[in-house]
Amino acid sequence: MTFYSERLKWWLDRWPGKKTFGVYRFLPAFFLLGAALEFSMINWTVGQTNFYNTYKKRQAKIIAEERLRSVEAGN
Repeated sequence: MTFYSERLKWWLDRWPGKKTFGVYRFLPAFFLLGAALEFSMINWTVGQTNFYNTYKKRQAKIIAEERLRSVEAGN
């Protein structure tokens, strides 16, 4: 089963730059969507936590575990 939508086809055909850039004409839109996602990951806080706080905690835990293993292996 293929997904087909006249409205979607109409919007995609109306996107500027089809003749010059082809499929690559959508890159600026994806760049902006990626920037918006990154911005939300940095600034959107749930309680006292956001994506980067969680990431930093996980990385610190991994580094601490690796150091403990290397100390145990050295003894």
